[in-house]
Amino acid sequence: MHAVNRRAARVAARCLVVPLAAAPLLFAAQPAFAHTDLVTGSPAEAASESRPPQTIKLTFSDEMTSRYAKVALTTPDGEQGAAGAPRVTGRTVTLPVNPGLPAGSYTVGYRVVSADGHPVTGSYRFTVEEAAPAPAPTPTPTPTPTQTRTADASRTDDASSTPDPPLPVVAIAGGLFLLAAAGVSVAVTRRRRTRHGS
Repeated sequence: MHAVNRRAARVAARCLVVPLAAAPLLFAAQPAFAHTDLVTGSPAEAASESRPPQTIKLTFSDEMTSRYAKVALTTPDGEQGAAGAPRVTGRTVTLPVNPGLPAGSYTVGYRVVSADGHPVTGSYRFTVEEAAPAPAPTPTPTPTPTQTRTADASRTDDASSTPDPPLPVVAIAGGLFLLAAAGVSVAVTRRRRTRHGS
């Protein structure tokens, strides 16, 4: 009877030792099977923003792989609102947003891969109450009185700086005029002599 009880006790002890020995391995293996989750989003899920955001920031529980980070922003009219590719810094993924977006309901969609190779996919919505203000037109500069006087003086200088004809040209023109006048005088004198001689 005592031998049977001792044998049963040894079997029970063995059954307890095996699970207890394996327990640390099970607890140590749990982080390897943990899923990467979205911790925070900016704007947050179901948030109501007064104006469209300039960026979308998603922070996850694990570091992300830049190569496989995909984030998209869908505007109320169904267009893409991203101004470029997402940037990854550690556990945070940042997406630049186009300026001048309208008011309404926006959807953020993401598919990223953590450093341990686990993919994470999800989406959420937020609301914008007012559209982004339109950029102000660039005013046309009005010339100051000083600039106006400077421009007028420049035009006056240009007009007064017209070059005079070169001196040789003036001399030649004057000589030709004198020759023509002398020729006319000689012709008149000959006519007078001819009349008197006749």
